[in-house]
Amino acid sequence: MVKELKGLPLFHSTDRKILEHLIQEKQLYKRTYYKGATIHEQNTECYVMDVVYSGKLVAYSLAPNGSETVVFEFGAGSIIGANLLFGNQNRYPMSIYCTAESVLLHISKSGIEELLKCYGFVMHFVQSLSINSQGMNRKIAMYTQKSLRENLMDYLLALSTHQKSKSVLLPVTKKQLADYFGVQRPSLFRELKRMKDEGLIEIVNKEITIKFLRGSG
Repeated sequence: MVKELKGLPLFHSTDRKILEHLIQEKQLYKRTYYKGATIHEQNTECYVMDVVYSGKLVAYSLAPNGSETVVFEFGAGSIIGANLLFGNQNRYPMSIYCTAESVLLHISKSGIEELLKCYGFVMHFVQSLSINSQGMNRKIAMYTQKSLRENLMDYLLALSTHQKSKSVLLPVTKKQLADYFGVQRPSLFRELKRMKDEGLIEIVNKEITIKFLRGSG
């Protein structure tokens, strides 16, 4: 298992003996979760830090009307709970569940304290915290500074860059996209229809062709 851990950036420079000790003392262990499994319920106490070995998870908040808002997404190498483990308010502010089968590494608080004595771990740990913080800042900006149309355009442009095409295939359902933007599904559909009617995009099922790019005609 140590060899597997050393393959993750977070543990790449960590002393092998520390990892071996934590595994032996069961302060660091691995578990597999099926798609749809809830890892942490909102308002439950945080006792461990999680490292995503593989898979995908999301943190979401549930509104009184039952709608979900996806606040954060976690992929391989992401850490979960590091900002709660040593705080006074150490309850999960949102529920976290798997959107795909996932393998997580769970590390106890005392295990993290041991790892923080290793300089090689500390630098990667701080970097992971910074990535989480930047992601949260982007989400806050999305909710407070930009309109749904602006967020949609940014999202589609990012997909266009990633897929290297002006015709992009949505990697999620429209409901999941609405949750991601923190809006109701009808609101998303209305905005997509308005953008289509104004000639900014073309939509065929999950494929969207971007027309608002410069030089796209």
